[in-house]
Amino acid sequence: MATTTSNKKYYPTALSLYFAYVILGIASSIMGQYKTEFAKAWGATTLSNGTLDVSMVVSVIAAYGLGRLIAYPFAGPISDKVGRRFSGFIGIALYAAFFFGMISVHSMWFAYAIGIMNGIANSFLDTCVSPTVMEIFPNAASIANLFTKFSVTVAQFILPFLIGWVAAANLSYQVIFIACGILMVIDAILVLILPFPKANKVAKSAAAKGQHHFSGAALASILIGFTSSATFMIWLNCNQELGTSYGIKDPSILQSFYAVGAMIAVLLTAQFIRMGLKETTVLVLYPSISVVMLLLCYVITSPFILYVGSFVLGYAAAGGVLQLAVSTTVTFMPDSKGLATSLVMIASSVANYAVLSLAAYLTKTMGGSAPRTIILLNIVITVIGIGLALVVKHHDRPTTKTVAAKA
Repeated sequence: MATTTSNKKYYPTALSLYFAYVILGIASSIMGQYKTEFAKAWGATTLSNGTLDVSMVVSVIAAYGLGRLIAYPFAGPISDKVGRRFSGFIGIALYAAFFFGMISVHSMWFAYAIGIMNGIANSFLDTCVSPTVMEIFPNAASIANLFTKFSVTVAQFILPFLIGWVAAANLSYQVIFIACGILMVIDAILVLILPFPKANKVAKSAAAKGQHHFSGAALASILIGFTSSATFMIWLNCNQELGTSYGIKDPSILQSFYAVGAMIAVLLTAQFIRMGLKETTVLVLYPSISVVMLLLCYVITSPFILYVGSFVLGYAAAGGVLQLAVSTTVTFMPDSKGLATSLVMIASSVANYAVLSLAAYLTKTMGGSAPRTIILLNIVITVIGIGLALVVKHHDRPTTKTVAAKA
């Protein structure tokens, strides 16, 4: 990623923020990996088919979206007006509290409150990290934002191995939570002492200042935050039950295939954008690939298709579509990156809460048939996302400059 010489002093800041996203990646998926353990800790009942009712854990995961929805309306303006550092510190500190808190409660409702706090933490971190890295790397803003997703997928790739190591060592799953909490405390201290670039310094031109373009395309770009998030959040949090129903003995391995696909997507997509591929083209192409893969996972009920599907959906659904929706929305609001990030992430938060709450309801009421029904839900939402992306592409605006400037 290209940058100016004066911006090199911000490299440690960028690294600390990307590292926060590594731990965020663990926070966003670890609850789904320990559904049974948390359900037992919270006194879950056994369903008629003999399995433990994990719907309460899915509901707590959905609370993450509610927390984001609560915080984003003011997290973005705080980031723009008070400062990125303040927003980032709040987000990282609350993540530390999430990791320590979730293993300390024994009630689903206390856990639900902590799940909401998790979402609030994500809101403040998002509205710090995305604008900051785009300001540190102004000549490669979309690519810089894509690498927030790369940081998340690195965590999601290593998490199954951490889970396996903890199990092999006969340690409690709480060890991972404690370690992540400590790391977030350290990162919060770094954010307090490292330098930050001046907010919006690359956006306040005479042509751009004060202009917000709330056209149909801008609205569609914001709403892609909903559809793109729903696609990967449904798969990420519900693929274990689907894997079990298809006969996979250890469905947690699907997480690694998913994460590898997402990591490769970020690297390749960054290169494609450097070569001139428009962000709006990616917003159409990747969800189209996701729909085809979801259909195959619905029609072909074999373990093999889920391994392939996890990789492909990691690539196409979780490989940066949400981040590119943010970058595209910023082109409509170039002087308010924090606000633009908030709007897309509000849509993402609605998806996280509403869709996962619906998935929890389906899991509780439909039993064994729920996983495949949830696939159909995911297909419908992703098709809507393709339609929104076509609207954005039809009204294509000049995209964020991503080709590296010559030295």
